[in-house]
Amino acid sequence: MGDRRYTKDHEWIDVREDGVGTVGITNHAQDQLGDVVFIDLPSGGKVLARGDEAAVVESVKAASEVYAPVSGKITEVNDALIDNPSLVNEAAESSGWFLKMSLSNPSELEGMMDGDAYKKMIEEAG
Repeated sequence: MGDRRYTKDHEWIDVREDGVGTVGITNHAQDQLGDVVFIDLPSGGKVLARGDEAAVVESVKAASEVYAPVSGKITEVNDALIDNPSLVNEAAESSGWFLKMSLSNPSELEGMMDGDAYKKMIEEAG
């Protein structure tokens, strides 16, 4: 695993040395959503700007957008989620990842939180 960063919208990205980042939602986010029943993933090759809608997660409670934490081109999506969306509940921060993307502007990572800062944000939110 590379350098994991978090957004205020509860997405995480792990960036490898080759500039490819794996994107998913946090355990806190999946806990708030409840049982995930469907995930609408983007197509590979799609180019996203930071903040663009990257995927949609539907749970028994609500539908929620997942936003691109950085700009880049999608290199892979996690097809396992199509048949087994509950992977997000079981392993949100590992095998329940959503997509991988090639970063077009790695400097966008600089404004994101590390694990300690994200944990503090969650605790302060109550």
